[in-house]
Amino acid sequence: MKIQGPKGTKDVLPSESYKWQYIEGKIRELCSINGYKEVRTPVFEHTELFQRGVGETTDVVQKEMYTFLDKGGRSITLKPEGTAPVVRTYIENSVYNDIQPTKMYYITPCYRYERPQAGRLREFHQFGIEVFGTQDPYIDAEVISIGMTLFESLGVKALELRINSVGCPKCRKEYNAKLKAFLKPKLDKLCKYCQERYETNPLRILDCKEEKCKENLTDVPFMLDNLCDDCKNHFDGLKKGLEIIGLNYIVDPRIVRGLDYYTKTAFEIVSKDIGSQGTVCGGGRYDGLIEQCGGPSTPGVGFGLGLERLLLTMENQGITIPDTEKMELYIAAIGEKANDKAMDLLFKLRKSGIRAEKDYLNRSIKAQMKYANKINAKYVIVIGDEEIEKGIVNIKDMETGNVIDASLNNIADIIIKIRR
Repeated sequence: MKIQGPKGTKDVLPSESYKWQYIEGKIRELCSINGYKEVRTPVFEHTELFQRGVGETTDVVQKEMYTFLDKGGRSITLKPEGTAPVVRTYIENSVYNDIQPTKMYYITPCYRYERPQAGRLREFHQFGIEVFGTQDPYIDAEVISIGMTLFESLGVKALELRINSVGCPKCRKEYNAKLKAFLKPKLDKLCKYCQERYETNPLRILDCKEEKCKENLTDVPFMLDNLCDDCKNHFDGLKKGLEIIGLNYIVDPRIVRGLDYYTKTAFEIVSKDIGSQGTVCGGGRYDGLIEQCGGPSTPGVGFGLGLERLLLTMENQGITIPDTEKMELYIAAIGEKANDKAMDLLFKLRKSGIRAEKDYLNRSIKAQMKYANKINAKYVIVIGDEEIEKGIVNIKDMETGNVIDASLNNIADIIIKIRR
């Protein structure tokens, strides 16, 4: 029986990995420019972290987590998102005692048990940033700008930035009462999960994907119209910050995001190129999350972005990702003596930073040339007894057919010169 990968997972083959490396390189460069440093957290955490941090009423916790008991009987969960583990490490390592704000980013695998579809897998990879220690709405604008700048640097078009405020515990308490009054006569028409959320977190009902729930929310009151003065001022500050840096936005009062920890700012970056799964980046503010997970009262804001979905968006828009790791030089050898010389030359070239390759399958010269074409080698040299005796080889440009005579001792210098 042939063994296959688990459903909802996807291998990244060597022929595709350059795309991931290119995007990850853009991410690291952008984060460095903006003063964010990388944080790495374990693939699994204690289940309680996500129950407390993500929220027990969320679809993630109720339906989607990969949870199991380890050999010590402890409940362990593969991380379904990146924020809660970063909050845990911020608290556990007392990072709040360092100079604030703390600005971090991560590129990490995450796991959710859900139906695989375009841009959504059970194992997926997430780029996220988190800022702790400041309530300034301008940092919210900075966080959003990083997501938008990344898409711009990758050539992604047709994006919309949608923003909302989901309030704070103070104004949300009053809003929840108003929302529950609206929902009460419709309760029997809602799905079982929304009926549970009615008591635990009615705001989450606005995020339900069930059609029958959507149909009963057409005239629902919005949080945006019920903000306290502090939340309203913060939202006005966010809009002002986005306008200062030149980011267009749409105020969308239906955005609540899928996790319980959000307060005040909630935003989504939406692409029109992947149909119903159009959100390519989402995030917001979570001023109570660190305290909820056992740390000191500390404000926070961030976002998460799925790399698979980003790659799908780029593919749908016809964006070509450059392969910066193509083979520069292939050394074709004729005979045993030439093969020894090719081996010696190969490793000298590699020490000079040149991506070079030779034959390891005792191919004929004709087969070696075909192989050079298949690996898209930029240049080829052929070494035989005559080339060794004279100390001269021809460097052939495989794209143009042009040939340059070169000494066996200065091939590296010539390749470095002509690659410029």
